[in-house]
Amino acid sequence: MKTWAALGLVVAGAFAAMPQQAEAQPPRGGYGPDRVECNSRDYRLTRCDVSWREADLARQTSSARCVRGQTWGIDRRGLWVDRGCAGVFVEAGRGGGRPGPGGPGGWAPGPDWDREIRLSCSSSDFRYRFCQVDIGPAGRVRIERQLSDTACIEGRTWGYNRAGVWVDRGCAAFFSVGRRWR
Repeated sequence: MKTWAALGLVVAGAFAAMPQQAEAQPPRGGYGPDRVECNSRDYRLTRCDVSWREADLARQTSSARCVRGQTWGIDRRGLWVDRGCAGVFVEAGRGGGRPGPGGPGGWAPGPDWDREIRLSCSSSDFRYRFCQVDIGPAGRVRIERQLSDTACIEGRTWGYNRAGVWVDRGCAAFFSVGRRWR
């Protein structure tokens, strides 16, 4: 009998440690399906079931700070809040019903998606180094200014993929990253 009681406590503890799943609640005030209220209860991770690809915090309703990527965010499993964050969230990228660059589904890239990014990446002690930057599937990288005496030759001592720029064998440079799709 004691083993069944102990097993019950272990199972109950496992369920208590799991993140809470919450239904996305339309906020008070009669907003449409593109707005929901999501609350982190007891400062724990809570997921709100939405089918959005992108979200914005329209109004914070908690005294705990809501910081994107730290206490709230959106991923493939939906909207999540943590550490006491609570607020009214809106589906982003809808553009007033007009199709975005992604087509009639309403998806649109985030702000500054097409701005040029500049970074420096250096191969210290002639070793391989990867400098992470979101280049995207159609982005391009070029050397803006070489910093090293060692030659920077694309494909040999530097290169890139959609996740970033790599340097090797002493190459050091300022790189310019363009993420335009055109």
